[in-house]
Amino acid sequence: MAAALSTRRYGKKLMDPVNREKRRLAALERLAIMDTESEERFDRLINLARRFYNTPIALFSLLDEKRQWFKSKRGLDFSETPRCVAFCDHAIRQDSVFVVPDATKDERFCSNPLVTGEPHIRFYAGMPVREPGGFKMGTLCVMDRKPRDIPEHELDVLRALASLVEDEVERFYHASQYQKQVPVSRLNRAIQRAQNVFHTDDNQDAAFELLLSDLLVLTDSQFGFIGEILTNSDNSPYLRVGAITDISWSSESAKRFQQRKTRGMLFERLDSLIGASMLSDEVLLSNEFESDSRAGGLPPGQPQITRYMGVPIFSGDNRVGLLGLANRPVGYTNKLAAELEPLLQTVGQLIERKRMYQERQEHQKGLEQAANFDSLTGLPNRRRLTELFELELTLADQRQGALAICFIDLDGFKEINDDYGHSVGDAVLKTVAARLQHILRECDIIARLGGDEFVAIIRDVENNAVYERMLEAIRRPIHHQDVTLNLAASMGVTLYPRDQSTPDLLLRHADQAMYVAKDAGRNRYSIFDFETHVSRIEQGRILEQAAKALDEGQFEMYLQPKIVLANHRVEGFEALIRWNHPEKGLLGPISFLPQVEHTEYAAEVGRFVIADAVAKLQHWKQLGLPYSLSINLSPTHLLSDRFVADLQAALQDCDPDVRSSLIIELLETTALNDSGRIMGILLKCRNLGVQVSLDDFGTGYSSLDHFRRLPAQEIKIDRSFVSDMLTNADDEMIVKSIISLSKNFKRRVVAEGIETQAMQDKLIDMGCEQAQGFFYSKPLPADAALAWAEAYQQR
Repeated sequence: MAAALSTRRYGKKLMDPVNREKRRLAALERLAIMDTESEERFDRLINLARRFYNTPIALFSLLDEKRQWFKSKRGLDFSETPRCVAFCDHAIRQDSVFVVPDATKDERFCSNPLVTGEPHIRFYAGMPVREPGGFKMGTLCVMDRKPRDIPEHELDVLRALASLVEDEVERFYHASQYQKQVPVSRLNRAIQRAQNVFHTDDNQDAAFELLLSDLLVLTDSQFGFIGEILTNSDNSPYLRVGAITDISWSSESAKRFQQRKTRGMLFERLDSLIGASMLSDEVLLSNEFESDSRAGGLPPGQPQITRYMGVPIFSGDNRVGLLGLANRPVGYTNKLAAELEPLLQTVGQLIERKRMYQERQEHQKGLEQAANFDSLTGLPNRRRLTELFELELTLADQRQGALAICFIDLDGFKEINDDYGHSVGDAVLKTVAARLQHILRECDIIARLGGDEFVAIIRDVENNAVYERMLEAIRRPIHHQDVTLNLAASMGVTLYPRDQSTPDLLLRHADQAMYVAKDAGRNRYSIFDFETHVSRIEQGRILEQAAKALDEGQFEMYLQPKIVLANHRVEGFEALIRWNHPEKGLLGPISFLPQVEHTEYAAEVGRFVIADAVAKLQHWKQLGLPYSLSINLSPTHLLSDRFVADLQAALQDCDPDVRSSLIIELLETTALNDSGRIMGILLKCRNLGVQVSLDDFGTGYSSLDHFRRLPAQEIKIDRSFVSDMLTNADDEMIVKSIISLSKNFKRRVVAEGIETQAMQDKLIDMGCEQAQGFFYSKPLPADAALAWAEAYQQR
């Protein structure tokens, strides 16, 4: 019977689940039963349920948006749980009793903390309880710590008891209407909630939304707003609404409502109820709205208003805001407004705090703007560019993309400043900034460093056309007042990640490239040559280490023997420089001599080589060793004005035997360059008693006349011809021709690169005098080379 009565009383309305839940929560709020004291009438009913079903636990539970709260309870120590674990949340979705015989075997509940922990629920039976408007607000339920089965006919008792609970809920509702219009406890709770949200949420309007929601429930109003009273430049007031009831009635009106709400709704008409409320310090009541002369001037789409109350909000003595409430069924009174006073004081404080917060935000925003943006052009300044640059590098790495860093300097800007003044110069800078912003995409960055310098950071440049467009934009005439101004720009570009330097170095490299553009004639761009830059850095590092190596004696001359083919006698050695690097170990000349060439260290190394050779020859003479010693010198040193003086100084204390044992090897290609100068240097070497050898012969293009006049006693055939002469007839003919030519001009001939017995035999057949190569020995330290020579000649 109770179930039937319940169905007849409330019926069913079809609506979507979201709206149904919103309306259910609103009805629960209006009931104002949550968080009230326990009452004997409800306790009596749950005790009946507990005794009838012989269960340890019986509850009258209510479910709001996030929690389950127990108005009446037996057998539990706690008063609420999160809604997400509530069995009753499942029960209110049913139209009859919801039964769980054994929660541990039900996949919906087996891992529920109320099952796995206290109170260890196994059995549950709950009947939905409705509020007077028909919405299910909670349940009457019984629970046990062991599984149970209940016959269907016994569940009728739970249904009947739930119907009695609903009767008591209805009496509770009607009784509350005769009590104080706004209960103090609920008022205090609304105040606390708003303050908590205001202090914890960055969006302070959320606190006003919450306040308005509470006020609508507390006063049983249908519509409302909370706004801040501000003043125009003429001191007339207007209202900026911080919270307002959603009055949209269609998707289109909802869209307009949200747009207006996001921008901040402004009410400026004073010939309206809202305007009258703004102008008065008194509460404005209108319980017969249709006949109220002040009822005009409301926004388009405003729903029908039947009753209205406007309450001014104060902070101290200042009127700072306005509360508007509408359509309370029983109308509005001054008594109601008075009861809302504690809450409105809080609203006034929040409005004042919001103003202070906004002022601080504006002040902070101004400081940040000044700190991060150029005041003239509005572009990011150097400080902000540094932050953006770091971010762009990170994003480029993440997407495996590239960046073009462009350093722009205006050509001719100083003249404009000097001729027309700084105000015109400022206008030019603003125009250039705007044009560059227009050329670049939103994802790119343009910043002003100061003066007439700009930096652009451009993502994933596909070709160089964008650089030309930027320069063209700057070249376009600028018309300011009655003057037409023309200027251009020089731009340097470096590309990341080809140039993987730090942000500071990337800017510096772009700056360096910009000066290259200026030196090339201005009004153009230049791209930084990172590979050449790296090479220069490596060269600088090697030169620094080479200087240290010279000071600390890290260089050492290795010796490779030269063999007389006729009798297999060791005629002498070629000295080849090596570097005993403290970190990299033994380095050959190819690892450092190319970097030393064309620097001051070329002569330093050359002087070391000469001094070391002379010292060895003097030592060998003392030992009675008749060896010659060939040395290789840098063309930079050999062709320098100091070379002859360096050689003369090294030979100053040497007798003729030592001098004649020193052979200076000269590359054929070096001899061909500036032949007149080299001829003079070699003649001076001959005058000092030193021999000259023409190295790598055959790789240049010497004429017979040049060959005839060159003062060289020795010709060394390049290894490239020797290595292939057994398989290449052309190379064989070249080797044979050089040997014949050398003999005809009475020059000693040495073949380099001998690696096999067959190569040696072939050279002997051709009449070659001397040979050198790994077939005999690789280059060795001096003592090891001398020991090898002695052993070789004693075979």
